[in-house]
Amino acid sequence: MKRSYIQLSKVLHPDTLFFLGDLFDGGREWKTVHGNFGDQNWAKSLRPSQEQKWVETWGKRYGEDFWLHEYARFGNIFSNFWNLGGSEANPGQRGRRFISGLPGNHDLGFGAQIKIPVRNRFETYFGEMNRVDVIANHTFVSVDSVSLSAGSSDRPMSETVEITAPVEEFLAGVGATKRRAIARELSYQAGKELYLKYDHKVEELSNTDFFNRPTLDPGPGSPDLPTILLTHVPLYRDPGTPCGPQRERWPPAAPPKGQTSPVNPDERNAISISKGYQYQNVLSNSDSVRLVSSIGNVVSVFSGDDHDYCEIVHPPDKNNAREITVKSTNWAQGVRKPGFLMLSMWNPIGPDGQPLNNIHTGHGSSSSSSSSTMQSHLCLLPDQIGILIRYGVFVAITLLALIVRSILTPLLNLTPFSSTLPSPENDAPLLPTSKRDQDVESTQIHHSSSSSTSSSNTPNTINPNLAPRSSAARTRSVSPAQNGYSLPATSSTSSRTPPPKFEIPFSYKEKEDVGRAGKEDYEYSMSTSPNRKRKDTIVKTVVKEAGWSIWRVLWVVSGVYLYLIWYG
Repeated sequence: MKRSYIQLSKVLHPDTLFFLGDLFDGGREWKTVHGNFGDQNWAKSLRPSQEQKWVETWGKRYGEDFWLHEYARFGNIFSNFWNLGGSEANPGQRGRRFISGLPGNHDLGFGAQIKIPVRNRFETYFGEMNRVDVIANHTFVSVDSVSLSAGSSDRPMSETVEITAPVEEFLAGVGATKRRAIARELSYQAGKELYLKYDHKVEELSNTDFFNRPTLDPGPGSPDLPTILLTHVPLYRDPGTPCGPQRERWPPAAPPKGQTSPVNPDERNAISISKGYQYQNVLSNSDSVRLVSSIGNVVSVFSGDDHDYCEIVHPPDKNNAREITVKSTNWAQGVRKPGFLMLSMWNPIGPDGQPLNNIHTGHGSSSSSSSSTMQSHLCLLPDQIGILIRYGVFVAITLLALIVRSILTPLLNLTPFSSTLPSPENDAPLLPTSKRDQDVESTQIHHSSSSSTSSSNTPNTINPNLAPRSSAARTRSVSPAQNGYSLPATSSTSSRTPPPKFEIPFSYKEKEDVGRAGKEDYEYSMSTSPNRKRKDTIVKTVVKEAGWSIWRVLWVVSGVYLYLIWYG
């Protein structure tokens, strides 16, 4: 989401950003520091059975600190990069706006099950839930529809009046709020500052008029602008009302042969008219009609909650308004391709707030009708699940390539990636590689030194035909004939006197050790034949080469990926 949002800020640089609720996944379940957080007695049995056993654990584990952590996470994704493309608004706009106060059922709960402390916390950090904003000569009205739905629940009014009071008060005065907002906008465009003026005088309390106070409300009949309703829960529609071809999960059903219009009703393509614990897919019909009639001049509606795209046109009782349910920007919400909605608006007006028809500009002409003052476009984000699948395929290909090269390295004498590898030609190590070799080497060195000492003491008995022993000979086993260290007589038939025998004096125990060492060394040499030693060397080479290759690729790729995650 952060990477996609960074591109959105850089490339599109929107003047205003609206969030349509469900900013958190389980904000309604995260305990508050103050206030009564427990479920109402009648609501405890409504929880799904698989959730009831976790309620106590959630209350201990997920509290205010966890909520604040998620709030900081939201800011790190969205707020920190809001001005990445520049802080200045486009010409004609009063400034850039980041509006995230509209709550969803995952933020507060739904209807009569909303907890007041949870709602107070959300509004404290994210701003007003019910508000009016004039943007690009259009009036945006945000309504806390999840709280409004408490009034149409089956609970008595005494239990819901505290929940519905703020939104009821807002709807009662939304007409005047709209007129004041439009008056301030027209004053700004005219280069004036609109503010209230009070006479500086002292009045008796009994003579003060509290009902006819100065106001910025120009009154009924003042200019109005095309109005856009923002609600988290979609408005009511007949069951099976099709959502159109851009719905990802369930495309429209194919019409019968010869039919050109879409299938209606189309249950698969439509938003289900259903409800459950802490959710309701659409508002009640009475709440929907009341919203549109109370606000007035509603030409478009934008909603959330469903996670997938849906576009319909409501009947006359809802002012024939076109409603678009905006896709979720989170790929983990049941859609392969998340997205957002880009809305472009163009509504030139005069100083009196009346639309200027047929004004030609470099961008074409426009009128005050909703179809010509705004245009929406569904922007799809990358298929994150498909990206992860491609990652897995590339990881498999990379591992296969590294393993194949590791196998070919000793067979084709390729340059190894590892620092040192055993050499097949190095059969005789310089130093002993086991305790057995060390014992044999030390025994041979001992007897060699004894032989040298004896020879130096009897120089006349040295056999001139005895050649010096090589280092390789020292590592070979001692033959049985040499156990007594007696030199054999020459095989000459002449009458030459045979050379005298000499024997290095050492004990019987030493003879036994030498014989045992020679036997063990002989058996070891027979067991490690050249072919077997070469196979062992190849296997060790392949394993070591594969380990080094995979490690070098792994730490480089991991370092780059962690950097991208941190930077976005």
